[in-house]
Amino acid sequence: MERDGDGDGQEEVWFENLDRVPLFAVRNGPEETVLFWCFQQPTGARHNAFVQQDPLRFTFLPLGMIFDPSGTQKPGVTGAVVWDSAVILTKFLEHAVDSGMLELQGKKCVELGAGCGLAGCVAALLGARVILTDLPDRLRLLQKNVDENVSCFAARGSACVRELSWGDEIDKEVIDPSPDYVIASDVIYNEKAVQDLLDTLEKLCDSKTLVIIAGELRNDAVLEYFLERALHRFSIGRLATNFWHPSYKSQRVVLYALTRISKKFDGDV
Repeated sequence: MERDGDGDGQEEVWFENLDRVPLFAVRNGPEETVLFWCFQQPTGARHNAFVQQDPLRFTFLPLGMIFDPSGTQKPGVTGAVVWDSAVILTKFLEHAVDSGMLELQGKKCVELGAGCGLAGCVAALLGARVILTDLPDRLRLLQKNVDENVSCFAARGSACVRELSWGDEIDKEVIDPSPDYVIASDVIYNEKAVQDLLDTLEKLCDSKTLVIIAGELRNDAVLEYFLERALHRFSIGRLATNFWHPSYKSQRVVLYALTRISKKFDGDV
């Protein structure tokens, strides 16, 4: 498959649970941030191009979502609505399973900062055993969305909701056994939260866990801060946009895959 020009000349790497998908190796936070902003030019793209602030339904399976539209007007509130990064992550999961890039059937998947639970619910519809996690004040809406779609899960996967504050102890059900996949969207937004997020990821993941993070590029300094610290613990690759769902791409959004540092890039010593 030909590559889009979103990483020309960058080294390519492969991760075990993302079959036949080369990633652009991320070796340096500042360099990656500059490369990304030069290649993708996120400020020129429309904000929230794919967001529908009404119940979402996907063509491959019915899916209804409940949310709080007023959340878009509340500073600091991100978990009550659906953002572009969540839609793009969700459509990537759908596309990746359909095209054989990912195998979710029967796999354990944890969603961090699940918010409305869009990505986690779709992962369950695609056959995964999903644990959707978020802060205590987000769980009521999250549980409603799981309940709204539970009849669809039974024939494919499963979904349950659990409280998880980054940096705190993690329930045994969530952490044992380690998940096959961890998914998250819009979790790289605040430097103060980065350390707790990475601590939680490190506790959750073993060397075979694949982390997929979608984020909207609002602040290059926060992205750089996250990458610099994550690289001490994880191997990181950026997913080229031509492996995303063909109808759901945005210059404002980036998809990263991470594995624990014990899983080195090919060719590393």
